[in-house]
Amino acid sequence: MRNKVRACEEAGLHSVLERHDASLSQPELLARIDALNADPAVHGILVQMPLPPQIDPARVIEAVALSKDVDGFHLSSAGALVSGRIDGGVGFRPCTPYGVLHMLDDAAVPIRGSRAVVIGRSNTVGKPMALMLLARDATVTIAHSATPDLAAIVREADIVVSAVGRAATVTADMIKPGAAVVDVGINRDAIGRLVGDVDFDRVRDVAGWISPVPGGVGPMTITMLLDNTVLSAERTSTREGSSR
Repeated sequence: MRNKVRACEEAGLHSVLERHDASLSQPELLARIDALNADPAVHGILVQMPLPPQIDPARVIEAVALSKDVDGFHLSSAGALVSGRIDGGVGFRPCTPYGVLHMLDDAAVPIRGSRAVVIGRSNTVGKPMALMLLARDATVTIAHSATPDLAAIVREADIVVSAVGRAATVTADMIKPGAAVVDVGINRDAIGRLVGDVDFDRVRDVAGWISPVPGGVGPMTITMLLDNTVLSAERTSTREGSSR
């Protein structure tokens, strides 16, 4: 959250960080979200997860107005992504996979026609990442904890995106020489260092391109959050202009 606030300041976006006691009730939180939904000065709302046990995160995600869902977590945002309507002004792309695509493009990694393996099937990263790569004409495989012989599947990939949250999931012997490797994981190793899912020091000798942890996907996630917020403001301005 500290990094998100700092990024807003640096980009010239006004942001407000609200902190609530862990005893906050679900009705109180939903009422606050309703107030922000109704505030025309607010273009983006995000609720930092995880939430206290008395609050249902699904209810909270759906309470945020679709037009202000800059995290891209709303069911309608997910539906727009699945149906290919995300560029038609419906919903927003989830920030982390959106950032990954920008990283691949910036590194000139070919996506169309490539074989991609996404490790992880979460609603916030794994599934939308697969859909976004598919929309760019990659051939996509989603692997997960029940996937047999993960190494054999990953070795076929030109692009590997790991988002499982377990250190050393991806090792050098699993990577096709020259493949692009994107590490979405955030973990702590035995001595407390921040590391990803990928054995970075060894995999980088095999991969054609690799993202670091920290300093890789994390900053791009925040950048895409700001991008979605600006898009929300632009859509609001367009709607207000057309209603005059």
